[in-house]
Amino acid sequence: MSLTQIKTETGDFVNEAVLELINENPITITPLHDLLIKMNTVDIAEVFESLDKEKTIQVFRLLPKSLAADVFSYIVPRTQQVIVEALTDGEVGKIINELYMDDAVDFIEEMPANVVERVLKNIYDDKRQLINQLLQYPEDSAGSIMTTEYIALREDASVREAFDTIRATGVNKETIYTCFVIRRDRLLVGVISAKTLLLSKPQDRIGDIMDARLILAHTTDDQENIADLFRKYDLLSLPVVDKEQRLVGIVTVDDIVKVIGEEFGEDIEKMAALNPSYEPYLDSKIFRLAGNRIVWLMVLMLSATLTGYIISSFEESLAVMPALVAFIPMLMGTGGNAGSQASTLIIRGIALGEIQPRDIVRVIWREVRIGLICGTALGLVNFIRVYITNSQDAMLSLAVTLSLIVTVILAKSVGCLLPLAARKLGIDPALLAAPLISTLIDCTSLLVYFTIARMILQI
Repeated sequence: MSLTQIKTETGDFVNEAVLELINENPITITPLHDLLIKMNTVDIAEVFESLDKEKTIQVFRLLPKSLAADVFSYIVPRTQQVIVEALTDGEVGKIINELYMDDAVDFIEEMPANVVERVLKNIYDDKRQLINQLLQYPEDSAGSIMTTEYIALREDASVREAFDTIRATGVNKETIYTCFVIRRDRLLVGVISAKTLLLSKPQDRIGDIMDARLILAHTTDDQENIADLFRKYDLLSLPVVDKEQRLVGIVTVDDIVKVIGEEFGEDIEKMAALNPSYEPYLDSKIFRLAGNRIVWLMVLMLSATLTGYIISSFEESLAVMPALVAFIPMLMGTGGNAGSQASTLIIRGIALGEIQPRDIVRVIWREVRIGLICGTALGLVNFIRVYITNSQDAMLSLAVTLSLIVTVILAKSVGCLLPLAARKLGIDPALLAAPLISTLIDCTSLLVYFTIARMILQI
């Protein structure tokens, strides 16, 4: 098969074309090699997700040495392990030594102990020491996601000397677009962009043209707070310092994109009453997936006994007017949906820094008004529906409608109050979204419903 046969109309190579060549038996090595080296490293990494173990090893060995490490950093952990186990000790050392420090740490954190031991034995001593140092930082901290490969310039250096430093060391650094200015004791004093360097005179002193308005993080800062800084200040990289304000690493935007994805997925799972899972779905064991779900399912099941107790407490009212039973699912469902809407928006606002615990009064007042508007609109439609379908019983229609309005208002209030209260107490707001809100709204809606029904219908 010629290369011209596996191009799209726009001339771009696609993964399907690569897979077609790989699936030939035997593999057509030269065309496949020529095609791979013209592809983006991320696209090459995606190809490995569709290959079996044998093909994975064959294709990875086809990659040029200059490309192999870049591709390896984008490959999913389970495939990385397959590749490492198939390579010789020397080949493993070359691959890991070529990785940026943060990518090497990410890889090692995902591997079993036997693979980690083999990898650490076959890499440079200085890299092993740095990796061990980074692994000691708390999980999900700035220190655990930073890289030590950055450009550091002396405060007293000239622009000409700065460019000499960048040319000499920049090829192995993760970024050269932002450089970090330090004193001889490695104290961070400023940052300077490549643009500023290019537009300055060769004899200008770095300390005179740097930006001393530092935005930085400490090694123990939570990665979610780091993501907030990137989002707020539109950063490409962020310096990380130790307790003495000495520069020890930087966090780059590509790592923060991963962090944001992880935090978003974690919040989604918590809001769905799941314990967060940090493994890909298809790589997770069945018992682990079940374990992540069964805890909250058990909590929700047991909490449902409260609603059963409330219903049993009003058995006499239900016996007098059995028609009341028909509207219980509607009230509980509408209340739950209204509460979920409010909590989702508040959790999003908290995550983006738009809402703070001090805004609790404003938020509740806003949600009460929203609940009143939504509840009234729903109530009017509901009144007509109940009136038509229940022998034009105006009093029953009124009882159900008023219960619906009050339930929606209370649901909106509870839905915004719980996440803010959780944040104030230092608890993840998403953790309270699904389990507590649904239970509270169910119980509240039933109490409101039966209380109003008793008052209006005199039962």
